[in-house]
Amino acid sequence: MTVTITAFERSPDGGRGLARDTRVRWALEEVGQPYAVRLVSFTAMKEPAHLALHPFGQIPTYEDGDLALFETGSIVFHIAERHAGLLPQDANARARAITWMFAALSTVEPPILDLVTARIVEGDKPWTQERLPLVRDRIRGRLRPLSTRLGDADWLDGGFSAGDLMMVSVLLRLRISGLLDEFPDLAAYVARGEARPAYKRAFDAQWAVNTRAG
Repeated sequence: MTVTITAFERSPDGGRGLARDTRVRWALEEVGQPYAVRLVSFTAMKEPAHLALHPFGQIPTYEDGDLALFETGSIVFHIAERHAGLLPQDANARARAITWMFAALSTVEPPILDLVTARIVEGDKPWTQERLPLVRDRIRGRLRPLSTRLGDADWLDGGFSAGDLMMVSVLLRLRISGLLDEFPDLAAYVARGEARPAYKRAFDAQWAVNTRAG
């Protein structure tokens, strides 16, 4: 049975790879698993059929037979556990890769999302110009130790893993802010992720949906 994921009928970013279905598409492409995509409108995301899959009315969701999952971290971890290619065989290296997945979502991403909120959702508020420098500094506080840990390595812990997939996906949100340019090693790290054939296939698939919609 083919896996089915959900994605925006029309992505807010125009298909530039920032919608979270890109992470799931990328994981499935890395492990060579075919999948189908069910496009969901913003209205349909809040209707009972979709809420039964994702109680918060978001995307993506993942369906495989009787199994339905939501949250990209959970979905990518499930894919990595079931198929070779995203988690090392060595138990300790595997645990470290999973730790980097958590670090991407729990430590690095929250201040980045705060920046998105401050710039877009709260951009017209009187406190925004005072808040933005504080948010940007919090992001730098995450990027500095990440940069130190990466050093001159290609990936965070040996070969490419689900930890890198999640971290690159999170860092991609920073490109428009210019903050990534302050850390050339991290910018190069993100570029290596984008250069992977599996990422390119995932990106192109999302881009195609949004250009058709346009």
